[in-house]
Parts: sequence; C-alpha cells; structure tokens
Amino acid sequence: MSPTPTHSSLYHRRHWFSWLAIFMVRLITRLPFGVQKKIGTALAYTVLFVSAKRRHVVQTNVRLCFPELSDSEQRAFVRDIFIANSIGFFEIASAWWANPNTLADRFTVEGLEHIEAAKKDGHGVLLISGHFVHLDLCGIFINHVTPIDVVYRPNNNPVMEQVITQGRQRFFDAVLDRSNVRTIVKRLRAGKTVWYSPDQDFGRKHIVFAPFFGVNAATITAPARLLAMGNAKAVGASFYRDNVSNQYRLTFHSIDPSFPSGDDFQDSLLINRLLEDWIRQQPDQYMWVHRRFKTRPEGESSLY
Repeated sequence: MSPTPTHSSLYHRRHWFSWLAIFMVRLITRLPFGVQKKIGTALAYTVLFVSAKRRHVVQTNVRLCFPELSDSEQRAFVRDIFIANSIGFFEIASAWWANPNTLADRFTVEGLEHIEAAKKDGHGVLLISGHFVHLDLCGIFINHVTPIDVVYRPNNNPVMEQVITQGRQRFFDAVLDRSNVRTIVKRLRAGKTVWYSPDQDFGRKHIVFAPFFGVNAATITAPARLLAMGNAKAVGASFYRDNVSNQYRLTFHSIDPSFPSGDDFQDSLLINRLLEDWIRQQPDQYMWVHRRFKTRPEGESSLY
C-alpha cells in the first residue's frame, strides 16, 4: 500500500495555494451536480482559452485519432473534451469525500458475470480499463459491486498526493504504486481484483509500439506479465455518464481467453483495440488531455 505523506512540511506556506484550491474544490463538490456541471463548463472554456499547451495536446490527439472529422467537427469535439474533462475533475474529486452509499442509485452495472467467472477457483482478477474522465467516481461504483485494489502513479504535488491517496483508501481495498510490481503480484495471487489502466505513455521501458486509433503508441506490456506472474484472469471495464440523465453505466467485458498469448505486440494490439471500442461509446469522456503519443519510434519526430 502506498504510504501517505503526513509530515508537517505539507503545511508550509509554499503549499497554501494547493490547500486553498482543495478547499474550493471540496466546496464545489458539495453543490448539486447540475451546478457542478455549469461550473465545470465555465472552467472548460477558461482553460481552453488560456492554456495553449493543453489545447494543442487535445487538438493534436483529435486530429490524429479522428481524421474522419471535418475541421469544424474537430473544433466542436475539442470543446466537448474540455467540458467533459472539467466536469470530470469535480466528479473525481467528489469521490474522495463522498459517502458511497449515497451513490448506489446513480449507476447501472452490466457484465458482472464476467468478474464472477474469472474469480472462480480463487483466481485473482486484473481489471483492465482506461483513463476515463470520472475515474475515481467509477472506482466507487466498481468497489460497490466487487472489492478492488487500484494501481496508480503517485502525484508530483505532495498535498494532492495526500488528499488523493487518503480519499482512495476510503473505498479501495488497497492503493498500490504502479512501480511496486511485487505487491501487485502478491495481491493477485491472493485472489484479489486489481484495477489497472495501461493506456498512458510511460516512456520506453517495457513497451511495444502498437496502433491506438490508428497511430503507433508506446504500449506497456505489464498487463500480460502481471497476469502470468499473478496467476490471474483478465476482465475489462468501461464506464460513462449519460449527459441527459446523469446516470453512470458500468460495464464489465470478457477478454479473449487466449490473452496473454506470449506475443507482446499482439497482446498490446488486443488491449488497444478493446480500449478504442470502449472509448468510442462516449469519446469526449476520455482523458485526451494526456500526451498519449509522446514516445515515438526511433528516428520519428515528435507529434506534439
């Protein structure tokens, strides 16, 4: 389990702005969700206007992954992405302080039988998903139907790291640093369900380049290795929010039983294709703000 920083330096004046921001966000998450959506939309337009760097990343991702869209359609999609991600920020933050029992009527579940089948005979489950904009909130929903651990990358801001980790420890069985492979494997071998999202660019270590929305992406091979070392089964998970009803839909998916096949490229291609299918259900509710194609094959120039 990831250690939570509690040392007094977190309250040094250099962190006061971070604490003020967290206080404001917590206040907003206590407002009705309709009000949160309006605030998130206003925030989206602000970030879209002032953050040229982030705007460029999203525009590039949309241009690469959705070339079939016209220029005007791409501009509208970029706007929708910023709105969904800004609203998603409050959705994620609300999970850190929410009472899980009050959220039970806000989501529906499909495919739970895939989790139950995978856990037969005491196997652990590697729950493979993606970085959707309401990540932590849907973590509560998943944990409501089946206890899970979560694998994450520690936040660079120590104040945010404490708040996020403490929030996640309220509803996840364990919060695991992604670099702590030994503990992840141990949890899988103990029959636990571990939530793992392999869809970010972590550099050149343990990767293959496999198409993601038709673009070669540095794709980590960790899922196959974790399944083998942890003697675990793989299940997929996707989720999105209906923009009209504000209800969340959580779906568990079966994954080809031949995975992992031992072929890193084919295994990575399979996972990327699954992620594409899930993302296309509600494409604006994915974290296109990340530089998914940052690492390039040798000799290829940056796409950003």
